[in-house]
Amino acid sequence: MITVKKEIKELHLQELREVYRSVGWMKHDEEVIRTVFEASTHKVFAVKEGVVIGFARALSDGIFNAAIYDVVVHKQHQGEGIARLLLERILDELKEVSCIHLISTTGNMSFYEKCGFKKLKTGMAIYQNQQLAAEYLE
Repeated sequence: MITVKKEIKELHLQELREVYRSVGWMKHDEEVIRTVFEASTHKVFAVKEGVVIGFARALSDGIFNAAIYDVVVHKQHQGEGIARLLLERILDELKEVSCIHLISTTGNMSFYEKCGFKKLKTGMAIYQNQQLAAEYLE
């Protein structure tokens, strides 16, 4: 059985790293993972048999804006509805915020559209990493 938790007693850094690596995100070492999770204002974790198999995190000012990052589910557990569960849970955490942004990874836009997200007319970004810029910018 899969449970979604707002908190886990301690960051399971190796498990989080394994989730990232399962989807091809190899550059996330444990120190980077600790930093981004500690800096995130909202976090939810999908846990199965005591092991973290997915997560979502967000940053928010609590009133006007929030940005959802890293809705990630271990490759072995994709297609089980876990990403939708995580997204619903983090959206519930952000329900008082006026505007919730999300950057989709390539190939996942239709999933987020099914969850109610719409393309921005005026969204812009600066990517310092040229590989990411090539993937995400028009």
